Amino acid sequence: MQITEIYRSIQGESSFAGLPCTFVRLTGCNLRCTWCDSEYTFTGGKKMLLEEVGAEVRRLAASGLVEITGGEPMLQQREVLPLMESLLACQYTVLLETSGERPLKDVPHGVHKIVDVKCPGSGEGGGFDLTNLAALGSSDEVKFVLASRQDYEFAREFVHEHGLDTHVGGVIFSPAFRKEAAGERDASHCLLDPRELADWILEDGLHVRLGLQIHKFIWAPEAKGV
Repeated sequence: MQITEIYRSIQGESSFAGLPCTFVRLTGCNLRCTWCDSEYTFTGGKKMLLEEVGAEVRRLAASGLVEITGGEPMLQQREVLPLMESLLACQYTVLLETSGERPLKDVPHGVHKIVDVKCPGSGEGGGFDLTNLAALGSSDEVKFVLASRQDYEFAREFVHEHGLDTHVGGVIFSPAFRKEAAGERDASHCLLDPRELADWILEDGLHVRLGLQIHKFIWAPEAKGV
């Protein structure tokens, strides 16, 4: 499989946020979100065998969380499904970060799916495969990255229409970061003010989690491999 990087850091944007995690970042993405902060994953990387990826994960941590991310990892489904199986067999807690634009029905049972449904402000809205809703369960999460009130209203209606607040393990509303963000580690880089988002969530009585990309507040927002 084509790998951009494998590294150890802090999980930054789910209900697992704050926990040490080993990241396996695959190369390649078929989407071009306007606020994407990982365009360096679109090309390049290096080919690694399943055994090589597993050995590097074990070198970094013998147990705990492993997140498979990208890019879009499900573009390499043929290789990534056996990788997830092997990590589960080694007793890792496995997270999959995906847009949900690719089929998820074959993702191994036991993998925690974190599905990033694209909002209109991403420039990639409408790409989510609705049949994937049937593949989501109580251990999975759906995330919406928001850049505007329009994005918020889209996410709110999507949650209501599909009953996500009761169907899955959690729903996350997260402000988008400016893709050119650099320097200060604060919320001024958010395209949507987190405090404003908090007000909307409270006003509408939503049962969702407000998520911040905490790695962008721990390290410089432009830092890679964190």
